[in-house]
Amino acid sequence: MLAQYLRAAMHHARYEILEDDGTFFGEIPECRGVHANAGTLEECRETLEEVLEEWILLRVSRDLPLPTIDGVELNVKEEVAA
Repeated sequence: MLAQYLRAAMHHARYEILEDDGTFFGEIPECRGVHANAGTLEECRETLEEVLEEWILLRVSRDLPLPTIDGVELNVKEEVAA
């Protein structure tokens, strides 16, 4: 489920070349605060995925909701002991 969520989120990534220094900026609009900047597009993608993973772990550790992306929901549900 986590890999599916990561793939779905990365498919929503947007990239642009910054005019001032020629580096690449990437973001995932559905995941507020998830962005990266690097010298090449591939480095930017890799960094963006790392930031996304850390963002997911932080939100889960603080019991914050995660957005549903392309129908993929990744929210930790508490189990009730029988």
